[in-house]
Amino acid sequence: MRLYERYYSIETLYKKLGTDPGVGSLRFYCLPGNNGHISLPFLIVISKMNSAPQDDRENLMIRIDGSEKSGSGTILRYAMALASLLGKELAMDNIRARRKKPGLRPQHLRSVIACSEMTGGRIEGADVDSTRIRYWPGTGSEKTHYAWEIGTAGSTTMLALTILPLAVFSRKSLHFRITGGLFQDFAPGAYHMERVLLPLLARMGVEASLKIVRPGYVPRGGGVIELKTHPAEGRLVPLTLMKQGQVRNVGGVSLASHLSPQKVSSRMATACREVLSRHGLRAQFELVDDKSAPQRGAALFVSLETETGCLIGADQAGRVGRRSEGIGAFVAKSLLEDLRTEATVDRHLADQLILFAALAHGTTTYLIPRLTEHVETNLWLIETILGVETSLEGNRLSIEGIGFERR
Repeated sequence: MRLYERYYSIETLYKKLGTDPGVGSLRFYCLPGNNGHISLPFLIVISKMNSAPQDDRENLMIRIDGSEKSGSGTILRYAMALASLLGKELAMDNIRARRKKPGLRPQHLRSVIACSEMTGGRIEGADVDSTRIRYWPGTGSEKTHYAWEIGTAGSTTMLALTILPLAVFSRKSLHFRITGGLFQDFAPGAYHMERVLLPLLARMGVEASLKIVRPGYVPRGGGVIELKTHPAEGRLVPLTLMKQGQVRNVGGVSLASHLSPQKVSSRMATACREVLSRHGLRAQFELVDDKSAPQRGAALFVSLETETGCLIGADQAGRVGRRSEGIGAFVAKSLLEDLRTEATVDRHLADQLILFAALAHGTTTYLIPRLTEHVETNLWLIETILGVETSLEGNRLSIEGIGFERR
């Protein structure tokens, strides 16, 4: 028996089937009726077609100019994450336009591919140096284990932050193994993510844990982190941190790889401890002399907890020409600077919490140390994509979340 191919508009299909199947036109194969007319479709072969009216497609698409605000890779990462959660097509131009080397670097490309892999989506322009991409998220993947290698010393924690919102709103527990750099300038340190960011996100309903398997530094990378997540139970709850309070605990980690003879871990910790002690803070450090990293390197991390539940951290990675004592002093001074502002989060948390606050159900409020371009950029992004209402009065930041729920 011959089948006839037929297209129905959404309006026609709605009238015939009494249900709204979505946006676009659908293709059906139909049986001919006895009177020669086309019968109702009995089998849907292709679901959504790109034949929706142009206005409808534009309304569904997220368009982002990557040269706006900071013009950084963070715009790309968060736009990919939000497009994936919303199931909306993303068109982004001028990627990293304000950076010395515009376009996708290996670490940014890996974030794009990771989001697409987790949703079963499709990408155009996914190449190193590409300044534009087009992304069509899929409806999900059956995988529960993912392994990604950046291939350079690019930040593993930035990739982890990109996919964390997707993992939180997944329907299953997930395990990620990411290889690359763990400690470098201009990226979240692994210890900060493990011991400051994730514990705060846990209060919002994010169930995630981070394990540092092997340190990795610039330029070789080769470090490994493992991230494990569990589905959020319902919507994320807002976070309220309005008073800094008295400092209760101060501690950190002083890590050095293949540098035992130079006593780098001890020297960094001692220098940091001395600066903090002059300001009435007594810090305890865990000294780690590592032999597993592919190269020599170092990193120092310190954090404090206050009586009101604030977590404030600071860190710095080592590099050639950067003395251990200088690293220790810098980390201590960074912590003290944020503390003196009466902020309830540190300079890193100030922008890292924004995306999760936007997805939560209710108003998140906290005090930031100062307005940075990352804070400004992330606020612009959630306002543009999610329509979130935000306000910044002095150093008090408020974000009215949309109460996002998994699709």
